[in-house]
Amino acid sequence: MKRFCRYFLYYFLQMTWGIIQNALGFLIWLYVIMTGPKETRWLFHGALVTRWNLKSSMSMGMFLFLGSDDMRIVVHEYGHSIQSCILGPFYLLVIGIPSLTWASTPFLIERRRKGRYRYSSFYPEKWANHLGRRFTRLDSINY
Repeated sequence: MKRFCRYFLYYFLQMTWGIIQNALGFLIWLYVIMTGPKETRWLFHGALVTRWNLKSSMSMGMFLFLGSDDMRIVVHEYGHSIQSCILGPFYLLVIGIPSLTWASTPFLIERRRKGRYRYSSFYPEKWANHLGRRFTRLDSINY
């Protein structure tokens, strides 16, 4: 019964409070499964995980897109999914845009490559790691 309540709350929050990122995630998911080769898809604590051909990983609500088979990245992306439940319509402004900027800005990529910053030191990533570990009881990325 506890598991049922947890999944019910997760889906309810994703489909109401987090509908914006879930609608975007669903459209991306449709595009990926229709245009790409046969991707691996599975459920992880209620989130739909899809392996895609990009090197990077991304979360849009309950849709997790992975560029690696590393389970620690799944846990990290699930943490972003929990952030979606908490922040709802503010997720893209508070987490999505800053996280995308942190991950894809050449200057910041170079600084991380030189060891000046760790990827997980930025607040959206650090918080996602914490939430992923807390809700799954599994290890998350720490780079």
